[in-house]
Amino acid sequence: MKNNYFELVNQTYEFPQNGFDLRNGTLSFHDVDLIRLIEKYGTPFRLTYLPSIQKKIEKARTLFNKAIKEHNYSGKYEFCYCTKCCHFNHVVSKALKENVSLETSSSFDIDLIENLYKKGKFEKERTIVHNGYKTDNYIKKIGRLINQGFTNSISILDNMPELEKLKTIDTDKKIKIGIRICIEEEPQTAYYTSRMGINKRELLEFISNEIIGDDRFDLSMIHFFVDSGITDNMYYWNEFKKAVNLFTSIKKIAPSVKSLNIGGGFPIQNSLNFNYDYEYMAHEIVGNIQEACADAGVDEPDIFTEFGKYTVGESGAVIFQVLEQKQQNDTELWYLIDNSLMNTIPDAWSINEKFILLPLNKWENQYKRINIGGISCDHSDYYNSEELNQQVLLPAYSDNDKDPLYIGFFHTGAYQDSISGYGGIKHCLIPSPKHIVVDFDEDGNMYDYLYRDEQDVDKMLEILGYHD
Repeated sequence: MKNNYFELVNQTYEFPQNGFDLRNGTLSFHDVDLIRLIEKYGTPFRLTYLPSIQKKIEKARTLFNKAIKEHNYSGKYEFCYCTKCCHFNHVVSKALKENVSLETSSSFDIDLIENLYKKGKFEKERTIVHNGYKTDNYIKKIGRLINQGFTNSISILDNMPELEKLKTIDTDKKIKIGIRICIEEEPQTAYYTSRMGINKRELLEFISNEIIGDDRFDLSMIHFFVDSGITDNMYYWNEFKKAVNLFTSIKKIAPSVKSLNIGGGFPIQNSLNFNYDYEYMAHEIVGNIQEACADAGVDEPDIFTEFGKYTVGESGAVIFQVLEQKQQNDTELWYLIDNSLMNTIPDAWSINEKFILLPLNKWENQYKRINIGGISCDHSDYYNSEELNQQVLLPAYSDNDKDPLYIGFFHTGAYQDSISGYGGIKHCLIPSPKHIVVDFDEDGNMYDYLYRDEQDVDKMLEILGYHD
């Protein structure tokens, strides 16, 4: 039996799969020749493969609409993209081409929407779901949207005082609002009740006393989100059913409520061994909502999802060159890469998030257990978390090899840029890598372009105040 890296992967997983394949001995990602991009742009670089976004949106719509048809469900399905997962113009614009709604989480998101509207990419009739804590500036800008004629701007109350803030909006139009239901957290969590949303015990009284009968407001949506994501376990379904049952109670006293927003939570592939039945979960979600509504004798609502990570996560990758191998003791071999892992995939060290890690070349070489280290001076700047014994297995190589070893972390398209502060000051002043975007033109031809070059020293020094 061959003891090389290809045989390791081939015998452990189903491969090729989900856009990963070998072409002429090197790894391709959605048919993108990664070695060609390295030869063209150099490393390190961040890659965004835009067609993945379109496919994810289409898949979710197909799954939920199929479930709606199978259940003879009377409500509609609405796909809402969370801008906080990735704010880049090319990403949001790609999603908008699929006629999605948008979810906002801060006041600057409103400026983003106004910019998209001015460019003809967003219409005033599209739904906007305003989540997050409503600062005074956030409230002011929501009012601005309403007065500009954005007819489906829905402000989700995260707490009861936000209703009083919304009353300060100077408008003669009805303000569409929603309410977020507070969810109990998993038993192992540090706190019992989520800080997000309004407590279930106070919700019905609040709606009856403060919202019903106030002609300034149109209560149109109930929102909840189970933080663990949409998972097929007892905890998720228990919280889901409690929230849906509360929705039916609200619907009885507030018939204006037409939509139930279940938030995000569809997972993305974080391993070659990933297995998740999206079709089954969509079917169960629709069926459980229908059953609860039938038991309560209320109309079935439109179902909103706020899929952000699911939409963009699998579109991203970060590519590095291994600069050096360093044997620290008999069992610990380090591969040092040409950037900082803390800067480029911060979730890996902050919350131990797992990403798919694969070499781009040298698949015919024997493999070794490896720790991957960044070039910062921080001991936390490393990655060794993988399902195989919590260590990484990568091809061995010789320092005398003509070609260096290249590796990639895949499905990194959600949150990593915003959490790391793209374009800002970086740990140890290690620059943000260049950013490459891949898409198809109208004739179906793949093309790539440099969206941003590697961050330069002058911009860093300017931010730090070293320029007069």
